[in-house]
Amino acid sequence: MLEALKKEVVAIARQAEASGLCRHKSGNFSIRDQETGYVVVTPAAVDRAELTYYDICVVDLNACVLEAPEGRKPTSELLLHLEAYKRRPDIGAVVHTHSRFATAFAVLKKDIPAIVYEGAALGGAEGIIRVASYGRPGTPALAASISGLIQSADAVLLESHGVLTVDKTAKDALLKAHYVEEIAEIYYRALQINNGKEPTTIAPEEFREWKYPPEITFRKQ
Repeated sequence: MLEALKKEVVAIARQAEASGLCRHKSGNFSIRDQETGYVVVTPAAVDRAELTYYDICVVDLNACVLEAPEGRKPTSELLLHLEAYKRRPDIGAVVHTHSRFATAFAVLKKDIPAIVYEGAALGGAEGIIRVASYGRPGTPALAASISGLIQSADAVLLESHGVLTVDKTAKDALLKAHYVEEIAEIYYRALQINNGKEPTTIAPEEFREWKYPPEITFRKQ
Protein backbone atom coordinates (compact mmCIF):
# COMPACT_ATOMS: atom_id res chain seq x y z
CA MET A 1 0.00 0.00 0.00
CA LEU A 2 2.79 2.45 0.87
CA GLU A 3 4.46 1.71 -2.46
CA ALA A 4 1.35 2.98 -4.26
CA LEU A 5 1.32 6.14 -2.11
CA LYS A 6 5.00 6.72 -2.81
CA LYS A 7 4.33 6.58 -6.54
CA GLU A 8 1.39 8.94 -6.11
CA VAL A 9 3.40 11.54 -4.21
CA VAL A 10 6.09 11.44 -6.92
CA ALA A 11 3.43 12.03 -9.58
CA ILE A 12 1.97 14.98 -7.65
CA ALA A 13 5.42 16.52 -7.15
CA ARG A 14 6.17 16.26 -10.86
CA GLN A 15 2.82 17.78 -11.80
CA ALA A 16 3.48 20.73 -9.49
CA GLU A 17 6.88 21.25 -11.11
CA ALA A 18 5.52 20.96 -14.66
CA SER A 19 2.77 23.50 -13.99
CA GLY A 20 5.17 26.03 -12.47
CA LEU A 21 3.92 25.94 -8.89
CA CYS A 22 7.47 25.27 -7.70
CA ARG A 23 10.89 25.18 -9.32
CA HIS A 24 14.49 24.22 -8.63
CA LYS A 25 13.85 21.66 -5.88
CA SER A 26 11.57 24.03 -3.93
CA GLY A 27 8.27 22.81 -2.50
CA ASN A 28 7.42 19.49 -0.89
CA PHE A 29 4.59 16.99 -0.84
CA SER A 30 3.17 14.29 1.41
CA ILE A 31 0.36 11.76 1.71
CA ARG A 32 -0.94 10.11 4.88
CA ASP A 33 -1.73 6.41 4.86
CA GLN A 34 -5.16 6.09 6.45
CA GLU A 35 -4.54 2.56 7.70
CA THR A 36 -1.22 3.02 9.51
CA GLY A 37 -1.21 6.79 10.03
CA TYR A 38 2.28 6.92 8.51
CA VAL A 39 3.20 9.73 6.14
CA VAL A 40 5.06 9.32 2.85
CA VAL A 41 6.93 12.50 2.06
CA THR A 42 9.31 13.84 -0.57
CA PRO A 43 13.00 13.95 0.33
CA ALA A 44 15.16 17.03 0.74
CA ALA A 45 17.10 18.45 -2.20
CA VAL A 46 16.21 15.96 -4.94
CA ASP A 47 15.51 17.21 -8.45
CA ARG A 48 11.98 16.16 -9.39
CA ALA A 49 13.14 15.14 -12.84
CA GLU A 50 15.23 12.49 -11.09
CA LEU A 51 12.79 11.69 -8.29
CA THR A 52 11.47 8.11 -8.08
CA TYR A 53 9.35 6.32 -5.53
CA TYR A 54 12.53 4.71 -4.18
CA ASP A 55 13.53 8.19 -2.91
CA ILE A 56 10.37 8.77 -0.88
CA CYS A 57 10.66 8.70 2.91
CA VAL A 58 8.21 7.29 5.46
CA VAL A 59 7.69 8.98 8.85
CA ASP A 60 5.25 8.88 11.75
CA LEU A 61 3.43 11.87 13.24
CA ASN A 62 6.20 12.30 15.83
CA ALA A 63 8.72 13.05 13.06
CA CYS A 64 10.45 9.71 13.51
CA VAL A 65 11.87 8.52 10.19
CA LEU A 66 10.77 4.93 9.65
CA GLU A 67 12.16 4.51 6.16
CA ALA A 68 14.62 6.56 4.12
CA PRO A 69 16.85 5.36 1.29
CA GLU A 70 20.58 5.69 1.83
CA GLY A 71 21.65 9.26 1.35
CA ARG A 72 18.10 10.58 1.60
CA LYS A 73 16.25 12.38 4.39
CA PRO A 74 12.74 13.87 4.55
CA THR A 75 12.18 17.46 3.47
CA SER A 76 13.26 19.98 6.08
CA GLU A 77 9.64 21.22 6.07
CA LEU A 78 8.43 17.92 7.54
CA LEU A 79 7.19 19.54 10.77
CA LEU A 80 4.92 21.81 8.73
CA HIS A 81 3.26 18.81 7.09
CA LEU A 82 2.89 16.92 10.36
CA GLU A 83 1.29 19.92 12.07
CA ALA A 84 -1.41 19.97 9.40
CA TYR A 85 -2.10 16.25 9.86
CA LYS A 86 -2.26 16.59 13.65
CA ARG A 87 -4.69 19.49 13.46
CA ARG A 88 -6.87 17.92 10.76
CA PRO A 89 -7.55 14.18 11.06
CA ASP A 90 -9.76 14.51 7.96
CA ILE A 91 -6.95 15.39 5.55
CA GLY A 92 -4.90 12.87 3.63
CA ALA A 93 -2.40 15.04 1.76
CA VAL A 94 -0.36 18.22 2.11
CA VAL A 95 1.09 20.30 -0.72
CA HIS A 96 3.63 23.07 -0.11
CA THR A 97 4.58 25.27 -3.06
CA HIS A 98 6.40 28.53 -3.78
CA SER A 99 4.15 29.76 -6.57
CA ARG A 100 5.05 33.28 -7.60
CA PHE A 101 1.93 35.43 -7.35
CA ALA A 102 0.75 33.85 -4.09
CA THR A 103 4.22 34.08 -2.57
CA ALA A 104 4.43 37.76 -3.51
CA PHE A 105 1.40 38.44 -1.30
CA ALA A 106 2.90 36.25 1.42
CA VAL A 107 6.02 38.45 1.28
CA LEU A 108 3.82 41.52 1.71
CA LYS A 109 2.00 39.82 4.62
CA LYS A 110 -1.20 40.56 2.70
CA ASP A 111 -4.26 38.32 2.85
CA ILE A 112 -5.90 37.64 -0.51
CA PRO A 113 -9.54 38.78 -0.20
CA ALA A 114 -12.66 37.05 -1.43
CA ILE A 115 -12.75 38.35 -4.99
CA VAL A 116 -13.89 35.26 -6.93
CA TYR A 117 -16.04 32.26 -6.06
CA GLU A 118 -13.14 29.83 -6.37
CA GLY A 119 -12.21 31.01 -2.90
CA ALA A 120 -15.11 28.95 -1.59
CA ALA A 121 -13.27 25.78 -2.65
CA LEU A 122 -10.42 26.56 -0.26
CA GLY A 123 -12.27 25.65 2.91
CA GLY A 124 -12.59 29.02 4.59
CA ALA A 125 -16.12 30.26 5.24
CA GLU A 126 -15.24 33.80 4.10
CA GLY A 127 -13.29 32.94 0.94
CA ILE A 128 -10.20 34.77 2.23
CA ILE A 129 -6.72 33.27 1.87
CA ARG A 130 -4.92 34.34 5.03
CA VAL A 131 -1.23 34.74 5.81
CA ALA A 132 0.27 32.79 8.70
CA SER A 133 2.78 34.70 10.82
CA TYR A 134 6.48 34.26 10.04
CA GLY A 135 8.39 31.19 11.13
CA ARG A 136 11.89 30.24 10.04
CA PRO A 137 11.70 27.42 7.46
CA GLY A 138 12.01 23.95 8.92
CA THR A 139 11.40 25.05 12.50
CA PRO A 140 8.67 24.26 15.04
CA ALA A 141 7.79 27.96 14.87
CA LEU A 142 6.83 27.64 11.22
CA ALA A 143 4.73 24.56 11.97
CA ALA A 144 3.00 26.36 14.85
CA SER A 145 2.23 29.36 12.63
CA ILE A 146 -0.41 27.41 10.69
CA SER A 147 -2.03 25.63 13.64
CA GLY A 148 -4.96 28.01 14.02
CA LEU A 149 -5.61 28.86 10.37
CA ILE A 150 -5.41 25.29 9.03
CA GLN A 151 -8.22 24.16 11.31
CA SER A 152 -10.73 26.27 9.41
CA ALA A 153 -9.24 26.56 5.92
CA ASP A 154 -7.59 24.33 3.33
CA ALA A 155 -5.15 26.97 2.07
CA VAL A 156 -2.72 29.20 3.95
CA LEU A 157 -0.06 31.65 2.82
CA LEU A 158 3.22 31.37 4.73
CA GLU A 159 4.72 34.78 5.43
CA SER A 160 7.77 35.46 3.22
CA HIS A 161 7.76 31.82 2.18
CA GLY A 162 5.00 30.23 0.08
CA VAL A 163 1.72 28.35 0.13
CA LEU A 164 0.31 25.35 2.00
CA THR A 165 -2.81 23.48 0.84
CA VAL A 166 -4.48 20.36 2.19
CA ASP A 167 -7.26 17.96 1.23
CA LYS A 168 -8.37 14.36 1.53
CA THR A 169 -6.43 13.42 -1.62
CA ALA A 170 -3.16 14.63 -3.08
CA LYS A 171 -4.88 15.39 -6.37
CA ASP A 172 -7.32 17.76 -4.68
CA ALA A 173 -4.65 19.35 -2.48
CA LEU A 174 -2.67 20.12 -5.64
CA LEU A 175 -5.80 21.49 -7.32
CA LYS A 176 -6.23 23.89 -4.40
CA ALA A 177 -2.63 25.04 -4.80
CA HIS A 178 -3.52 25.90 -8.40
CA TYR A 179 -6.62 27.78 -7.25
CA VAL A 180 -4.54 29.81 -4.79
CA GLU A 181 -2.08 30.83 -7.48
CA GLU A 182 -4.80 31.68 -9.99
CA ILE A 183 -6.71 33.80 -7.46
CA ALA A 184 -3.48 35.52 -6.45
CA GLU A 185 -2.77 36.42 -10.07
CA ILE A 186 -6.32 37.72 -10.59
CA TYR A 187 -5.97 39.85 -7.45
CA TYR A 188 -2.61 41.21 -8.59
CA ARG A 189 -3.95 42.13 -12.03
CA ALA A 190 -7.12 43.67 -10.55
CA LEU A 191 -4.96 45.91 -8.35
CA GLN A 192 -2.89 46.90 -11.40
CA ILE A 193 -5.91 47.73 -13.52
CA ASN A 194 -7.51 49.63 -10.64
CA ASN A 195 -4.40 51.71 -9.90
CA GLY A 196 -3.79 49.97 -6.59
CA LYS A 197 -7.34 50.39 -5.32
CA GLU A 198 -8.80 47.32 -3.67
CA PRO A 199 -11.38 45.48 -5.80
CA THR A 200 -14.89 44.79 -4.61
CA THR A 201 -15.10 41.62 -2.54
CA ILE A 202 -17.77 38.95 -2.23
CA ALA A 203 -19.76 39.06 1.01
CA PRO A 204 -19.15 36.10 3.37
CA GLU A 205 -22.83 35.12 3.33
CA GLU A 206 -22.58 34.58 -0.42
CA PHE A 207 -20.10 31.76 0.19
CA ARG A 208 -22.13 30.28 3.02
CA GLU A 209 -25.45 30.36 1.18
CA TRP A 210 -24.37 29.03 -2.22
CA LYS A 211 -26.05 25.76 -3.21
CA TYR A 212 -26.13 23.61 -6.30
CA PRO A 213 -29.03 24.94 -8.46
CA PRO A 214 -32.23 23.04 -7.53
CA GLU A 215 -33.58 23.90 -11.00
CA ILE A 216 -31.22 21.31 -12.46
CA THR A 217 -32.98 17.95 -12.42
CA PHE A 218 -32.03 14.46 -13.53
CA ARG A 219 -34.21 12.14 -15.52
CA LYS A 220 -34.79 8.84 -13.83
CA GLN A 221 -33.17 5.90 -15.63
